[in-house]
Amino acid sequence: MNQTMPATHIPVLLNEAIEALRVEPGGRYIDCTLGEGGHAAAILEQGGQLLGIDIDPQVIEVARARLLPYGKSAILINNNFENLDQICSSLGIKPVHGILFDLGMSSFQLSNTRRGFSFQHDALLDMRFNPTQELTAATIVNTFPEKDLAGIIERYGEEHRSTQIARSIVQNRPLSTTRQLAAVVARAAGMRGKIHPATKTFQALRIAVNQELERLKAALKQAVNILEVGGRLVVIGFHSLEDRLVKEFLRRESQDCLCPPQTPVCVCGHRAILKLITKRVVTPSPAEVLANPRSRSAKMRAAERI
Repeated sequence: MNQTMPATHIPVLLNEAIEALRVEPGGRYIDCTLGEGGHAAAILEQGGQLLGIDIDPQVIEVARARLLPYGKSAILINNNFENLDQICSSLGIKPVHGILFDLGMSSFQLSNTRRGFSFQHDALLDMRFNPTQELTAATIVNTFPEKDLAGIIERYGEEHRSTQIARSIVQNRPLSTTRQLAAVVARAAGMRGKIHPATKTFQALRIAVNQELERLKAALKQAVNILEVGGRLVVIGFHSLEDRLVKEFLRRESQDCLCPPQTPVCVCGHRAILKLITKRVVTPSPAEVLANPRSRSAKMRAAERI
């Protein structure tokens, strides 16, 4: 099985993200999800100094080649953004003027026939962003108890047919490839509408394998403390779970008191450290969706450190 060459990656909400970051020459910026370097290149083009982080060692090499002309203005680190504070401390890079999270998968990852992220290619059930970690989709699919498997599919895939899908998976074990799994899910869930019935299950497995929501929650807390006053935090999400997490985090950190309404006097001591920049979620224009269909589910939110 040959590895597909990287497809051309089109950064989503590029102009909107750069504007929200308020990139200035000489400013320090962090791209926590470097990918193939599309947003990073735009930051550097505006004169910013960049720290790029990505957990995927293969995709970061694609970005490294793309950003080579910017020389020492770009520092690229193969690490997980859940270690954001540690990374910045070790490099002496804080506070910073802006932090970006683009949580979508890169074209390189989606088109790679060996990684198992998509059932468009028949591949081993892997789905790891970091190929050195032990947990894979195959481990979850073939070893987790039916109840736990159903819980993952329901929670991370928001799939209401999770029970019958998990039961069918267990009954058909072992499953080793993406198309084997997709076929089992399709038989259990039934073909309805334009979206393949295995889409939500694959999303759930990918999120579980990479602990995406837990790591995002940890990284957002660190990001706020790394920003200088006036610095901007910009997050682009692609499904309801991560967007809901981001929305709730930004809303909470932009409020003073978090006590229940019936509490007569504030006892939580919470103080706002963010100001919302995007009062409403920012989505791609019809023209962008037409040019890049993968952008259609993108949602951007931004806030400023106060």
